[in-house]
Amino acid sequence: MKNKKENAYKQVLTQLIADVFYENDNPPLNYKQVSARLNIIDQESKSVVAEILAEGVEAQKFKEVQRGKYQLRQRHVYITGKVDMTADGSAYIVPEDTSENDIYIAPRKLRQALHGDRVKVHVYERKKGQKLEGEVVEILTRAKTQFSGTINLSRNFAFFLADDRKMPHDIFIPLDNLNQAKDGDKAVVEITDWPKNAKNPVGKVTHVLGKKGENDTEMNAILSDFGFPLAFSKEVEKEAEKLDGRITKKEISKRKDFRATPTFTIDPADAKDFDDALSFKELEDGTFEIGIHIADVTHYVQPDSLIDKEAFERGNSVYLVDRTISMLPERLSNDLCSLVPHKDRLCFSVVLTLNNKAKVLEEWFGHSIIHSDQRFSYEEAQEVIETQKGPFSKEIGKLNELAGILREQKFKNGAMNFDSEEVQFKLDKKGKPIGVYTRERKEAHKMIEDFMLLANRKVAEFVGKKGRGKRKLGFIYRFHDVPEMDDLNNFAKFASKFGHKVNVRSGKAASKSLNELMEKIEGHKEQNILSSLAIRAMSKAIYTTKQHSHYGLAFDYYTHFTSPIRRYSDMMVHRLLSHYLKGGKNVNIEHYEKLSEHVSQMERKAIEAERASVKYKQAEYLENQIGEKFKGIISGVTEWGMYVELEENKCEGMVRLRDITDDFYSLDEKNYLIIGQRKKKKYQLGDEVSILVKKVDLNKRQIDFKLLS
Repeated sequence: MKNKKENAYKQVLTQLIADVFYENDNPPLNYKQVSARLNIIDQESKSVVAEILAEGVEAQKFKEVQRGKYQLRQRHVYITGKVDMTADGSAYIVPEDTSENDIYIAPRKLRQALHGDRVKVHVYERKKGQKLEGEVVEILTRAKTQFSGTINLSRNFAFFLADDRKMPHDIFIPLDNLNQAKDGDKAVVEITDWPKNAKNPVGKVTHVLGKKGENDTEMNAILSDFGFPLAFSKEVEKEAEKLDGRITKKEISKRKDFRATPTFTIDPADAKDFDDALSFKELEDGTFEIGIHIADVTHYVQPDSLIDKEAFERGNSVYLVDRTISMLPERLSNDLCSLVPHKDRLCFSVVLTLNNKAKVLEEWFGHSIIHSDQRFSYEEAQEVIETQKGPFSKEIGKLNELAGILREQKFKNGAMNFDSEEVQFKLDKKGKPIGVYTRERKEAHKMIEDFMLLANRKVAEFVGKKGRGKRKLGFIYRFHDVPEMDDLNNFAKFASKFGHKVNVRSGKAASKSLNELMEKIEGHKEQNILSSLAIRAMSKAIYTTKQHSHYGLAFDYYTHFTSPIRRYSDMMVHRLLSHYLKGGKNVNIEHYEKLSEHVSQMERKAIEAERASVKYKQAEYLENQIGEKFKGIISGVTEWGMYVELEENKCEGMVRLRDITDDFYSLDEKNYLIIGQRKKKKYQLGDEVSILVKKVDLNKRQIDFKLLS
């Protein structure tokens, strides 16, 4: 027993000695210097340190660089990467060098690193059969220092509990840093200090969001948590108000005039900004001139202005369940750049001549002026399509016919057709969800989408096909990579359990086969599961200066040009296209690649914020239905439980494995199922189950179900 204790002591001390070298850039030290840094003062322990160093030389852990002086052997590697925190407080480091495997970091080895931080990691030598492990030696950049959450106040101090589940530490708030926050308030807190040996960081309240549970408070907490500002600064608003909205004769003379051409917008009924319009004119030879007119945002927003810098930081507009957080101030998005009816508006246009087979015969790109004759909602435009009556019925009918041909060609060329249901919430005056419904995409939606896709494709082709090699013009593309074959194979294997065969021999074969599958399963119980799994199997689209094809759309060239009010990427594309149309020289590609990386990152954050708002509203909707029974489909399986999507309202919650008491269940990840160890009962992705709403946690945006059958 004594030997075991001694060995354990030596093992811990060996690691502490190694830490002394790690944390001080590996200086040559003798046993007395090592002991001093470890605050070891008794001679017996110092002798153990000397013994460990000597034995470490034989074990090749240390080397003796001078008589009695040691260093750690430099056989270990250092890598940089991002922290991916897990639920238990440990983490994996995702290396920047993608050839490296992820490195596991135990909680005590994180050295105050948080989720998303860019860190330097010392990687241990891999022991046979074990995962790669290491420890953080330096935090290079913090991903975030501000968090939203709840204030817990006591007499002498306060603690802050972050909403972010990947923030494992409470933040200590001195009472003079509360900024009038009260116990139980939701607030935004910024970390101001984190003493080296302290378990918890220290922070200050920067913004009191309001009472917990109130709609505005919770939505603002989500925005803040993902790093989106809650309002524009006074300086940005002031700059926007000063913009001159007058359209002079001189400005009109520089532009192509479409004010006499029939023009209209089609948008959601509740839309406040209209950033695209269509014009239509039948030509004498029987062809059709179609204008895709996009608000000329960059005419008003100059590079390096306060508005431009703010728009870049935001990256895009954010669409939560109950609100839109605009990328641009309202003066621009809802006024100067909104293509409202019966007013002249400045645009950047793609004007195409098409024949009856939707073949593009001629194209023109340039700055324009339009005058929209009519503002349609999607429902109004759909009624015109269906009845062939109403304003612009002839124009809309022909546009819809041509859009149908474009759509058919797109799918024939291998584009993906994931036309999933869009879940919407019906909210009361206080923002509480009182109903859930699905919004169906009809022909009017698809028609607008098809002409926007055409404009984006033509702009990308126009620039992308000019020049070769070093002379190729720098531009920003929307890139969607071919999915990994392993992901496709796993999906095909799962689809086969429902009796569906998917051909994944190649990317093109997979897209055709998946489209056939989506058509086949429409209206079946497995539709949502298979379509969401198929989407998960796809690669994520990004912005880049490297020209690649877009797999999901089956386009060789593709960009984003049609929404500069809500996407900074489109503003960059407008500026680049305008620059080249004026005969401008090539641009600094590295600069634009960095900009592309930022807007891609902000797009991902916006999507995550939008999902968080949906999860909150789902939890809020079911909060008053605890104890109610529903039918659902198993939509996901993990090692701690299975997710179930309710058929009636599409809300998703979890059945925890610990709550299924008829057996001990474990995850079979390969086959997307959970299986009982004794009775071998299986619960598989896509299975229909009956559940009871057991518990709702609004803070964590979590819903717990109890399995009934």
